[in-house]
Amino acid sequence: MLIDGTLIPTQRRTGAGNRPNYSGKHHRHGLHFLALTDERGKLIWIFAARPGRTHDATAARHDKIVEHLKTAGLGALADLGFLGVDKPENPDDLDIVTGFKATRARKLTPGQKQANHVLAAGRVPVEHGFANLKAWRVLTKLRTDPGRATALLRALLVLTNFEVNR
Repeated sequence: MLIDGTLIPTQRRTGAGNRPNYSGKHHRHGLHFLALTDERGKLIWIFAARPGRTHDATAARHDKIVEHLKTAGLGALADLGFLGVDKPENPDDLDIVTGFKATRARKLTPGQKQANHVLAAGRVPVEHGFANLKAWRVLTKLRTDPGRATALLRALLVLTNFEVNR
């Protein structure tokens, strides 16, 4: 399984109620959602849409993704946005595998760099899955609340899988 989060841009609506939808990272309004794909990039599930300012790790904790993966007996590859979501007592029991993060004080070793490269290559299909989903023109004019957007995205998930599998 592969997991990632993305921002679906929305048209800005006025009022204080729309301020949580502003993503400082992307400098635009939108809705953030997480998706699971298989190893070929086929979208399997879309979690509930959240305001655009939501971080991947926060959304994963709210949706209890680690618990769902454990009950299903699955694991997932993820980017550094999910670092720290899965904190088992035994480091060998990770359900969400992320890369290594460098800091100013601690540079990555060549082995860690190679592991990040392999992980990035394995995560490419999830980006293709998002590209197929974001190709729907109806998403360019989205002006709705997260509840309705979730239903719309899940309907587009079914249509996307139908189109890709033709």
